[in-house]
Amino acid sequence: MAQSKTPSTPAGTQASVDLTVDANRQLTARLAHAWRDLRRGYANNALRELIFEGDGYSIEPGQLDTLEQLVYHESIRMGDLADVLRIDPSTATRAVQRLIKDGLAEKVSHAGDGRVVFVGPTEHGREVYLKVVERRRLVVTGVMNEISEERRGIVADALDEFSAAVETAVARILREKR
Repeated sequence: MAQSKTPSTPAGTQASVDLTVDANRQLTARLAHAWRDLRRGYANNALRELIFEGDGYSIEPGQLDTLEQLVYHESIRMGDLADVLRIDPSTATRAVQRLIKDGLAEKVSHAGDGRVVFVGPTEHGREVYLKVVERRRLVVTGVMNEISEERRGIVADALDEFSAAVETAVARILREKR
């Protein structure tokens, strides 16, 4: 169902959703239910097992987010890690401590300044990361196989737009609450 912009809506902005319109209420409900199903559905529990648990490892999604940044940056200051993950520094510290405890990360010394704590992935951490990425790739490929070739790009574009819209809406709502 295509949605057209009102001619009076300035370019680059979206008109507010009018929930007095039945079609808008129905679309809102569909999005809410799809979001809930992705988050809580049977497939989500099985998906977590498929992706995050394997031979010799079990990692939480939040741990993977942290490990991914360590692998990407090779080593990173704790403050910078918190910024990249958009989390509080104490949350980043706890996440790294769990990775260190599980043998997936380690503190790394840098010659420049011994006072600054850098962290990086261990070899085992890199191996786990690569296994998870491969499993995730298999799942995403399986999902793509369930979507017609003509609609794959549309679905990806819509998910990108939805994800960005969630970030924007939450930030706006939080600002308005203050």
